[in-house]
Order: sequence, then C-alpha cells, then structure tokens
Amino acid sequence: MQSLVDFLNGIIWSPVLIYLCLGAGLFYSIVTRFVQVRHFFEMWRLLLSGKSSSKGISSFQALAVSLSGRVGTGNIAGVAAAIGFGGPGAVFWMWVVAFFGAATAYAESTLAQIYKEEDNGEFRGGPAYYIEKAMGQKWYAWVFAIATIFACGFLLPGVQSNSIGNAVEAAFGPGEMIETALGTFSFAKILTGTVISIILAFIIFGGVKRIANFTQVVVPFMALAYVITAFVIILLNIGEVPRIIAMIVGDAFTPMAGVGAAIGWGVKRGVYSNEAGQGTGPHAAAAASVDHPAQQGLVQSFSIYIDTLLVCSATAFMILITGAYNVHGAEGFLVQNISAEIAANGPVFTQMAIESALPGVGKPFIAVALFFFAFTTILAYYYIAETNIAYIRRSFKVNGLMFVLKVALIAVVFYGTVKTANLAWAMGDVGVGLMAWLNIVGILIIFFMSKPAIKALQDYEEQQKQGVTDYTFNPVKLGISGATYWEEKYKRKTGQDPQTEEKQTTVVEQPSL
Repeated sequence: MQSLVDFLNGIIWSPVLIYLCLGAGLFYSIVTRFVQVRHFFEMWRLLLSGKSSSKGISSFQALAVSLSGRVGTGNIAGVAAAIGFGGPGAVFWMWVVAFFGAATAYAESTLAQIYKEEDNGEFRGGPAYYIEKAMGQKWYAWVFAIATIFACGFLLPGVQSNSIGNAVEAAFGPGEMIETALGTFSFAKILTGTVISIILAFIIFGGVKRIANFTQVVVPFMALAYVITAFVIILLNIGEVPRIIAMIVGDAFTPMAGVGAAIGWGVKRGVYSNEAGQGTGPHAAAAASVDHPAQQGLVQSFSIYIDTLLVCSATAFMILITGAYNVHGAEGFLVQNISAEIAANGPVFTQMAIESALPGVGKPFIAVALFFFAFTTILAYYYIAETNIAYIRRSFKVNGLMFVLKVALIAVVFYGTVKTANLAWAMGDVGVGLMAWLNIVGILIIFFMSKPAIKALQDYEEQQKQGVTDYTFNPVKLGISGATYWEEKYKRKTGQDPQTEEKQTTVVEQPSL
C-alpha cells in the first residue's frame, strides 16, 4: 500500500503542480492588483460585521468553518514535516504560498458565492458548481465532485485522526498493546479513535448549522491559545529571533536539503495547510449570507493569513528556536538535534519544542490542541464531501448516499487513528494533489472565459467609491450568466428585474428601501 501511494504522489506532486500552485497565486495577485494587500482593512471590517440568515451562515461562521479545514494537523505536524524534509528554508516557501495563495483564495471563494444554490433550506456551492456554470463543462464538474468525495471522505480525514492518536500516545503513553483483526495497536490509540468517532457521529448527524456553531466557538479559542503559547516561548528566547529569521531566509535560497526539497516541501505543506487553490475553502464560502460575492472572497483571503502567517509561523518559530528538529537528506541526517527515532511526519517536534521551554506542558498541551485542530478539520472535510454529494444528487438521485458517507467517514477516522503516520500523510497528499490540479486549472480557464471573480471585485470597488452602505450584486449587468440565486436576490431586494436594468443603465445603483 505504501509503495503504491508513494508512486501516485510522485506523479501528482510533480514540479508542474508546484509551479501551478505558485503561478496561479502570482497570476491572480497581478490581475486583482494584489487584492490581498489593498483590501486588508476591508477584510477586517467584513469579518466583524457579517450576519447569518435562516438559509446561510455569517461571514465569521463561514470563516470559522473554512479555518477549521485550513487550521489543522498541517499547522503542527505539517510544519514539522516541511522542516524535517525541506529544511528551515521550507518555511519561507510556505510564506510565499500563503501570500500569493490569498489572491487564489479570493478568486475561488468569490466564484463559489456567485454560482451558489439553495438546497433544502441551506446554501450549497463550491468548485463543482462554478465549473459547471462558468465553464459549461458538467463532466469536469462531476470529475471534481467525485475526486473531492473520495479525498475528503476517505483520504484526508485519516491524516487528522492519526495525528491526534500519535499526540495522545506521546503525551500519556501507549498503554497495553491489543491485538485486533486490523493489527496490533496501543490501547491509547484505540480509545482515542473510539472517542473521536462517537463525538463525530453526534455532530455530523446535526447538519451544517451544528458544524458552524461548533467551529465558530472552538476554532478562534484553539488558535488563540496556541498562538499565545508560541508567543510566550518566543519571548523567552527573544534574542534568537533575528538568527531564526536569517536562517529561514538564507536556507530558502541556499537550502541544505536542496532547492527542490525546500521549495517542494514548502509548497506541498503550505497548500496542505492553508488549502489555497485546493478547492476546499469555497464550499464554506458559498454557505455564507452576504450582500455581495466579493465580500466573502475577501474574508476567505484573510483566512490564509491566519492559517499560515500566524499559526504555521508560530509552530515554525517554536521548533527552530528550541532546536527540536532533524533535517533528513537523501543519504542520512543533514541536521540531527534530537533522537533519530522521532518521525518528522508527526506532532512530536512541536511537543518537544514546547516541553523544552515549558517542562511538563508541551506533550499534553499539543495533544489537546491537536485534538481540536484536527477534529474541526475532520468536520470541514465531512461538510465538503456532503456538499459534493448534494451536487451529484441534483441530477442523479440515489437514496442513502449521505448516510453511507457518514458511516464511512466514521470508520475511516477510527482506522486513521491507529495506522502509521507515513501512510496517512501519503494518502492525504494524494487527495490534496488531485483536488488542487482540478480546481486550479478550472479557475484559470474560467478567468480566460469570462473573468467573473474580477468583474465582481470591480463592481464591489465601484460601489465602495460611490459610498454605498447596502451593497447589491446584479450579475446580468456585469455579463455574468448562470448566477441564478443572485439574479433572484437582486430582484427581491430592489424590486427591479436585473435584465431590465442591464438594458437601461450601466451605473451601479443603491438599492431601493
């Protein structure tokens, strides 16, 4: 199994995909005139002012749901792996991916808003929806939907639960070894997998509202607690910060592990962590209730900063400042500060970093933090898979698909808790790579076909200049077809037919009250 998965990863994560991730971010940064910089303060305003509705969730809730997918194991174990296999310079390339990826996140999330639909009282949307409506290629949309169900339902959840199991085992000990039909596993991992599965079942059978309500409380709390802990450790070693920054930047361009390893691991773990371009974030973005699609695009762009520039950087600085890492080369260790038996694909680097600065705190703290980070990510994966099943059921009615997904996800999560870390991460990389290929190619083709995300941004900026406080979005006037929800919303809100107004005027009007 491991050799097959590694073979697939070698094909999917070729240099072409790495260049595609970086190139798409750079491209959208240029065509939006670096929207991630120009509208930074507008992102803050929108984040704090959103409201939910009976059919959708607020901008903050959508941010929390998407962050629950973005902020996960990749922020703790993923950063450790990037350093362990790519060297300190990999952190720099994670930053680069985050900066340019914020523009990609704006584009994909705005597209998700433009082409969203109402389904059984809830908003649904994502790459499958905008690929079908903006590209007109239903077969491509189906390929993405099936790949996403497979990735988020079967490949990615195991990475998260595996890291929880490893962290719990490292913090509290493995306990008695128990033989099962699947192999011999520690009592700690079996108990952890059972607890996770029970809690997961309770929440996912409650729908998107329950997921949003859970994540909007847990995600900000866990991220804040984690960053505060990292800040304390950095303050205790404040004199080391200039050296660490110099190490990261210097190793980025003359990497000890080789240029390919530094950039490759930085991009791979950066995309895995912040998910920009992967196509997962747009699903939560589509569920938000906003007055203009560009608003949710800006909020989701901000989430990339939180994930990588804040949380991932906190992990990287803790590991590098305390020296709790090894760097693997092709023929052995390039740097060995800790035991060779400690795997880079796990949370132990981070646990040891905190433990060295705050004795007795590191292992249990990371076990608890990782539980919340990873568990909320599993919830996000379920919601994404559920959304794509809902997409398929629009034209292919099969009863019981949602129930099968829920049962399968619970089984995958339990198995993922006890299996090896290398296999879990390798399977996760296959899932991330498949989705990234399909989504990034899709959003680039959509740009050259009709530029809907750019038109939405220009329309939003025009209303800003006019001093509008109650924004409207008329897709017909902008030449955007297929945005049925927004056409109907515009008519309900203004009392005007969007097609009629398109013929009468080209000026953005304030809504009738």
